Amino acid sequence: MGRQTTAKADERRRRKQAKTSVSASAPTRPQNAGATAATKPSGVKTATKAPAAKPGTTVSASKASATKSASAKKTAVRRPTATGTSKPVSRGTAAKAAGAKKPVTKSARASAKSAPGKSASSKSTQKPASVIRNAWNHLRGDIASLSAHPLTTYFLILVCVVLLTGLGLVMVLSASSITSYDGGAGSSFAYFNKQAMFAGVGLVIMFAASRMSLQFWKRTAWFAILGGLFMQALVFAPGLGKETKGNANWIGFGGFQIQPSEFLKVALALWLGFILAKKAGKMNTFGHAMIPIVPGVLAAAGLVVAGNDLGTGLVIMAMASVCLFVGGFPMKYFMMLGSVLVAAVTFFVLSSQNRLDRIQAMLTGHADQSAADTMGQAWQSNHGLFSLASGGWLGVGLGASREKWSWLPEAHNDFIFAIIGEELGLVGTLVVILIFAVLGFGMVRVVMRSNSLMVQVATAGFFALIIGQAGINIGVVTGLLPVIGLPLPFVSYGGSSIIASLLAVGVVLSFARTEPGAEAAIAANKDRLRSSLAVLARKKRK
Repeated sequence: MGRQTTAKADERRRRKQAKTSVSASAPTRPQNAGATAATKPSGVKTATKAPAAKPGTTVSASKASATKSASAKKTAVRRPTATGTSKPVSRGTAAKAAGAKKPVTKSARASAKSAPGKSASSKSTQKPASVIRNAWNHLRGDIASLSAHPLTTYFLILVCVVLLTGLGLVMVLSASSITSYDGGAGSSFAYFNKQAMFAGVGLVIMFAASRMSLQFWKRTAWFAILGGLFMQALVFAPGLGKETKGNANWIGFGGFQIQPSEFLKVALALWLGFILAKKAGKMNTFGHAMIPIVPGVLAAAGLVVAGNDLGTGLVIMAMASVCLFVGGFPMKYFMMLGSVLVAAVTFFVLSSQNRLDRIQAMLTGHADQSAADTMGQAWQSNHGLFSLASGGWLGVGLGASREKWSWLPEAHNDFIFAIIGEELGLVGTLVVILIFAVLGFGMVRVVMRSNSLMVQVATAGFFALIIGQAGINIGVVTGLLPVIGLPLPFVSYGGSSIIASLLAVGVVLSFARTEPGAEAAIAANKDRLRSSLAVLARKKRK
C-alpha cells in the first residue's frame, strides 16, 4: 500500500516536470515590444515577422538575438566625426539630416533655373540688335549694288529735275495767280500757261540733248561759245535789245523775249570742258595757258556785266573758276586770274550806289527802313523774311499765301522760295533743298565716275551753274546775301532760265550715258520694254 502511494507521487512529479519543460521551450513576447515598435521611424522597413513556432519546435534565443542584430546593422547609418572615424547613427537621425540639406538643394536648383533665364533675357536683348544689324547690312548691300548700277546716276539726275520742274509749275501758278489776274490778263493762269509751255519745250530739248554722243558735244563746243557770245552782243543792238528793270540783258522779237546770258552760261561750261581737255598737260607756258581760255571767260563775263547784270556775271565767273580748277589749270595762273576777277567785281560794286544800297539793306534790314520809305531797298528782302516766318513748320497751305497779294515783289520769280516757305512751311523748303542736294550729288557722281576730262570739267561747270545759282537764290531770300536778281533753277518763272537749265541737264544726262556699262543697260531695258509692250498688244488683241 505504501509502495503504490509512492509510485503515484512519482508519476505526478514527472508529468509536472514535462509540462514545465514544454512551457519553457515555447516563444514568448517581451513586455516592451509595443514600446519598441512605437519608437521606430516612419517610412523605415521593419524586419519580416517570423511565423509563430509550432508547438513541438524549439527556437533558440541566440538565433532571435542574431536576427535582431542583423536588422539593426542594415538600418544603421554611419556619420563621420571630426576625428575621421565614422559613427553609427539611427535611420531617423539620417532622415533628419537629409531634410536639413533639402532647402539648400532647392535654392541651388532655383539658381540653376535663373541662370538660363538670364541667358534667355540676354538673348532676347541681343536678338533685336542682331536683327537691326542684319537689316542694316542688307540695306548697305542694296545701296552698294544700286550705286554700282551704271544707270543709277542717270535716273538720279532725271528724277530730281522732273520733281523740281513739277514743283516749279505748281508754285508759279500759286505765286502768280493774283499778279496775273491783276495785271490785265484777266486770268490767273496767264503766267502758268507760259511757264508750262516753256517747261514742255525745255523737256523736249533735254531729251534730245541726252541722246547725243560725246563726240557731238566736242564738235559743237566752238559753235556753242561763238553763238552764245553773238547772242549776248545783240542786246546792245538798237531795236533788238530790251531793258528790263535796269538790266539790258534781253532780246525781243515776235512777241517773245529771250535772255541770252542763260544760254551763254551753258555754252561756256561746254567750251571750257573741251578746251581744257585738249590742253591737258600742255599748259606749261603763260601763253599756252591763257589763250584762248582767259579771253573767252573775260568776253562772256564782260558782255553780261556791260548789260548791268552783275549777278549773272558773278555766276559766270564762279562757274569758270570751278572749271579751271577741275581742269588742272596751273595754280599760279589760277590765282592771278582770280585776283583780277575779284578786283573787277569790287570795282563794279563800289562804282554803283544801287549795289551799295543793296549791301547796306542786307546788313541793316529793318533798321534802315523808315516809315516814309515803305518801298526802300529793304522792302523786298524784309517781306521775303516775313513770308518765310509766317509759314511756320507746315505752312499756311498751298495757294493761301498773303505776301503774294502785291506785298512781295517778284513773288513768282526771284523770290518764289519765300512763297514756298510761306505755303509749304519749313518742311517744304527743306524738301526743295534736299532735292537740289541730291541733284548735285548726281552731278558729282558723273564727275567721279567718268574717264573723260571734258565730261568732268563740263559737268563741274554745270554743277556750279545750277547748284551754285540755287544756293545764291536761297541765300538772297533768307537775307544772307544782297538782292542780285537770280532765279531759282527749274522753279522760278522764266522761259529762258528753265529752257537753258533743262538743256544743261540734258548735256549732263548724255555724259551719264557714257559711264561704263550704261549703253548695255539701256539696250537691255529697251529689249525688256519691247517685250512688255508686245505682251500687252497680244492681250489687247485677244
